[in-house]
Amino acid sequence: MTKIFQERRRDFLKKSAAAAGVIAAPALITSRKAWAEPTELNMLAWYGHGEPDIVEEFEAMNNVKFKPKYYAGGDNMLALIAQSPPGTYDVILSDAEFVQLLNEAGYIVELDPADYPFDDFIAEEFTKYPGHWKDDKLYSVMVRFGHLGVSYNTTAVTAAEAMSYSCFWKPELEGKVGHFDWHLPNLGMMSLYNGNNDPGPFNISGDAWDKVQETTLSLRSQVGGYFDYGGTFNSLKNQEMLATCGIGDWITGVLERDGAPVASVVPEEGGIQWTESYSIGVGSKHADLVNKFIQYMLSPPGQARSAQMAAYPAFCVTHGGLAELRNVNLAEAERTGQIEGAPNSPIALIEQGRVHFRDIPRQQSLEDWNDFWSEYKNA
Repeated sequence: MTKIFQERRRDFLKKSAAAAGVIAAPALITSRKAWAEPTELNMLAWYGHGEPDIVEEFEAMNNVKFKPKYYAGGDNMLALIAQSPPGTYDVILSDAEFVQLLNEAGYIVELDPADYPFDDFIAEEFTKYPGHWKDDKLYSVMVRFGHLGVSYNTTAVTAAEAMSYSCFWKPELEGKVGHFDWHLPNLGMMSLYNGNNDPGPFNISGDAWDKVQETTLSLRSQVGGYFDYGGTFNSLKNQEMLATCGIGDWITGVLERDGAPVASVVPEEGGIQWTESYSIGVGSKHADLVNKFIQYMLSPPGQARSAQMAAYPAFCVTHGGLAELRNVNLAEAERTGQIEGAPNSPIALIEQGRVHFRDIPRQQSLEDWNDFWSEYKNA
């Protein structure tokens, strides 16, 4: 551990105690603040991040109330911010690949790296995550992540079949393959199926892009629908769809915890990592409170809450979070491979080179991919 990280760790521990509202004395805080109206924090995020199972403890300890605005997909997130005046959103939960676009548009503010426990992160590459830094300045902090791959009904697809994206073309699944309706994860998977591992599924030539489109179109006859979060969840739950492209344990994990015969795996061709990060919106009048909230979400209790989110589960990004999750819910830690020596642990899959960070297209535009996705759905 370097000297600078030791110093930052000490600073973080001091600040996280303040962020938690001095956890050891909640009764004192409650009595002192009971007379005041809660400070309202406007949040822009994926569904679930502003719900009680995630924010209720922080709200109680800091006399705040979150007012969430939910979106699905980074394109929708950017559109909502563009349509709103500065200061509309205090805290922005973004998919990591869109942070650089938020920064380029001037929608988020610079953060102080010393405020966060980077020395406790479970992977070195997470501390300097691509797009979160610009000119050695920090603009967003990673708080949770997960993996995307083959999601399937275990009564219709075997575990061995699920280890390749080719299972989506299984004749018995005709009309029973669903898509989560967002181009990046789906086309990224088709790119991996075509062997685009180096430099990655989102950095492909024009010829490779043409082949991705051909491969995707060849799946069209198998597809029974394109769904948002709720539709994806229900179509798997009701067995309307028996396999789904574009998702992972973030949806099947909720169903699996309730006993549904579904699972998600990272296949041999590779999987995609989704990564969620918090930023402070430009013009926010409550930046200090938002910073406390980010610190709280990186504390062991915050990380454990995040991993068990009712809306959709995720992996912890800190060692302290992993230890807390194992302490409060060992079964969930075991289910998701977040225990010592698990062969399917998130870090093991990354180290094996089987997981690629989700990105925006590098040799095409977002519009190119989005336009093709619209054409594909209407084919």
